Amino acid sequence: MEFFTIVDIKTTAEELQQLTVDKLTQYCSDIDKVLSVTDKNNADIYCIWGQFSVHRQVINGGVRFSLPNCPNALAWTITTGYEPAPNKVVIHGTINRIEHEPEFIESIEMFMGSWKIGLEENFN
Repeated sequence: MEFFTIVDIKTTAEELQQLTVDKLTQYCSDIDKVLSVTDKNNADIYCIWGQFSVHRQVINGGVRFSLPNCPNALAWTITTGYEPAPNKVVIHGTINRIEHEPEFIESIEMFMGSWKIGLEENFN
């Protein structure tokens, strides 16, 4: 499944690429705590679904985060400069299912919304 959120902020890919795992709680209120940091690309977090490892990857246009040990393979990218909103930021989330329980889908939508709010607060 795919989830999209458009954030009405102007920033650069380089600025988005400064989002490191140690700063996740600054940008998403659904990430309660960074439990441990291995390096700027790997950490353990506690979030709305429990405890997970998180991996950060710099990508073209921004950054990608993934939860490699998540049973749903949740990943989200935060990019700028591309469709559907080339002058804004797009958060694109994915899981490895084509359907899921409505409550879980709602929790992912809330997670994406928390990222939107956090980016707006930190980039405006």
